[in-house]
Amino acid sequence: QGCPCTVSVSVLDGRSLLLSPCLSETPEARVLERAVLESRVREMEEENRQIRLQLNQLQGTAGQPADGGNYGNAAWGASADTGPEDVENTAEERANHTECPRSPTVLKCELIHVACVCAGHNASRDVVTLVKSILFHRRNPLHFHFITDAVANQILSSLFQSWMVPSVQVSFYDADELKSEVSWIPNKHYSGIYGLMKLTLTKALPSDLTKVIVLDTDITFATDIAELWAIFRKFTDKQVIGLVENQSDWYLGNLWKNHKPWPALGRGFNTGVILLYLERLRRIGWEQMWRLTAERELMSMLSTSLADQDIFNAFIKQNPVLVHQLPCFWNVQLSDHTRSEQCYTEVSDLKVIHWNSPKKLRVKNKHVEFFRNLYLTFLEYDGNLLRRELFGCPSQATSESVRLQGALEELDEDDQCYDFRRERITVHRVHLYFLQYEYTPAGDDTDVTLVAQLSMDRLQMLEAICKHWEGPISLALYMSDAEAQQFLRYAQASEVLKNRKNVGYHIVYKEGQFYPVNLVRNVALRNANTPYVFLADVDFLPMYGLYDYLRKSVVQLDMAHTKKALVVPAFETLRYRLSFPKSKAELLSMLDMGTLYTFRYHVWTKGHAPTNYAKWRTATTPYKVEWEADFEPYVVVKRDCPEYDQRFVGFGWNKVSHIMELDAQEYDLMVLPNAFMIHMPHAPSFDISKFRSSPGYRYCLQTLKEEFHQDLSRKYGAAALKYLTAQRNI
Repeated sequence: QGCPCTVSVSVLDGRSLLLSPCLSETPEARVLERAVLESRVREMEEENRQIRLQLNQLQGTAGQPADGGNYGNAAWGASADTGPEDVENTAEERANHTECPRSPTVLKCELIHVACVCAGHNASRDVVTLVKSILFHRRNPLHFHFITDAVANQILSSLFQSWMVPSVQVSFYDADELKSEVSWIPNKHYSGIYGLMKLTLTKALPSDLTKVIVLDTDITFATDIAELWAIFRKFTDKQVIGLVENQSDWYLGNLWKNHKPWPALGRGFNTGVILLYLERLRRIGWEQMWRLTAERELMSMLSTSLADQDIFNAFIKQNPVLVHQLPCFWNVQLSDHTRSEQCYTEVSDLKVIHWNSPKKLRVKNKHVEFFRNLYLTFLEYDGNLLRRELFGCPSQATSESVRLQGALEELDEDDQCYDFRRERITVHRVHLYFLQYEYTPAGDDTDVTLVAQLSMDRLQMLEAICKHWEGPISLALYMSDAEAQQFLRYAQASEVLKNRKNVGYHIVYKEGQFYPVNLVRNVALRNANTPYVFLADVDFLPMYGLYDYLRKSVVQLDMAHTKKALVVPAFETLRYRLSFPKSKAELLSMLDMGTLYTFRYHVWTKGHAPTNYAKWRTATTPYKVEWEADFEPYVVVKRDCPEYDQRFVGFGWNKVSHIMELDAQEYDLMVLPNAFMIHMPHAPSFDISKFRSSPGYRYCLQTLKEEFHQDLSRKYGAAALKYLTAQRNI
């Protein structure tokens, strides 16, 4: 099949990290194996970083490379078509040289193009793991081309924009515009119409793009993708497609009685990994050729069973000279009953793993534990570590990266509050709609979304909130990559969460030492899809029926034509088990008995005192209250309300500042007479502990408050002076 090369993470001094398989059958050994694998990956990441740092410093004084190459000045997007068929190995490559025969090389800084069809929420998650595995090993600039539906476009464009990986370009193409090209083909495969779209790439991708690697979303790379890109140079003049042989018996037609597959050359080819020579395909009239093939075969086959793969194979059967067969380690197919184990003598020979069974990680293969561990390593790998610059390939600065660099340079590292200010300009990766989301807007423009943020330690609240609030919910979750996967497993195992499709879960990935609470809140707020939002906290359970009550209140108080913030009075219990009140009368009874309290009555009365709980007890109609210092109620407002101020991180003033700005914009604060929410007890957060124990933390919070007041004064003029006066009178 070719010269086997180990799965390795190459480093610049010529060594590599060998991920040896541990094929023990005991669960303890598997856990240990995975821990060792993760540990080794992290160690090598740090070592790579240190080596690159040292080499960058050396490069500043060393001048031209020792071998006289011009790599430092190579064009960012140099094309393989314009380079020589082979170039001299660099000293770095010679140090990494194995006993394998020399293979075609890829120019340093040559731009590699990768295309992928991606539709829906689940495929968008899969793409991230694929991209991580590519980025982990790569040493070349990359350009990803995504053919997406509207859902995947929104998710992936937001993710890549916030990921800000150097030397990575991303382009999106609307799958809806391509549907008419393939919608006439009946397809039984679970991928649906999107499983046929790889046929349209010569039309979908830019006409000046000469070649591209096409990948399914369920692929994991175990080597540098440049090795695969280099195979284009092995193509003969006539070859236009590079594919790995299919490793199942599907196209042999002997799987069951009367099994009649589409025509194929021998065992056929698998289209999970394709090298497409687009320029040549256009020249030979690919679009017309595949259409004629499909039309001819559909007369007898009636539909495709394996989507585009059937049509590619029928085309190749008629035109075998056009295919370049890739060694099978470039697409080790892990579906049941395949010959995948014949692709390698050691599992460390693998280059690309393809989870092409509907069973995915539960597939039968004697080495599946090793493959699963490799996949899970990238699944949970910290994507922030992949933001590294490519050594010797300077990336093109974006306007956003230039702006951020300028903001960073303006900060004073000697400032006692430098870390707080640094957090404000940190760009966190954001993965919107992490789980399936379906929402149909209400026709009457009164719909309200509950908006909240949470971290891993509050997951247990989600089921209860879903039981109390049947309306749409927008949740932003502050998590690491590994925690996001734990959350995914939790949500998929929960009958309550599984059955709720109108909850948008948005992951904000952890970075830095503070909890960027207002940034996380803003992610949830921006992605609410209703005219109104209920700005809550995840520790609160809304009263039963609050969703319908708020929608009626929106109409009653003419929210569409006035500036109002509807206050939902907040209470709390110190008991972990609570018989939740079913009415206001029941709540008042529990308040009198001492089972419930007004929120923060014991520790921070000012936060909710202006709600005027004494008046609320007997109120039957909404009543207006005035803003007071440190007031932080939970409110219902229009979705286009001011966002939260992101300078406030961790504990302190994150909601107070928001209510202050609502007041500055002349929102009327109206307390709802028959609404309530109850705070459930939990352990103190890490940030409140820091606030209580650190004088420096409190000093910086005070400094940020003063700067916020100054900004309010500049923004709203004399009207904002009352906030400064109120603060001084405290």
